[in-house]
Amino acid sequence: MSEKSSMDIDYVANLARIELSPEEKNKFQGQLGEVLKYFEKLQEVDVEGVIPTAHAFPRFNVWDVDESVEGFTSIEALQNAPKSRNDQVVVPKVVEE
Repeated sequence: MSEKSSMDIDYVANLARIELSPEEKNKFQGQLGEVLKYFEKLQEVDVEGVIPTAHAFPRFNVWDVDESVEGFTSIEALQNAPKSRNDQVVVPKVVEE
C-alpha cells in the first residue's frame, strides 16, 4: 500500500462531516486506498494541449427565455397547506422559551 493510500480515514471523515463506525472505517480505508491508486493512474495520462472543460461536449444556450408569468393566487398557494389563517401558512411554534 502506498503512503497516500494509508491516509488517515478519521481525517477524511472529518472533512466529509460524517461519523463512521469502526467497521465502516475498516471498509472505507481500503476503498479510499483504491480510489487514490486510480488517481495515481490518471496522473499518467498525457493531457498536453487539452483544453480544460466543464462538460464533455460544448453546451450553448442552455437557459430558457426569461419571461414573466402569472403567479398563484393566495387561495391556490395555500390549498395544500395543512393549516392557513389570514392568507398565511400556520406552522407549529419552534422557538423554545
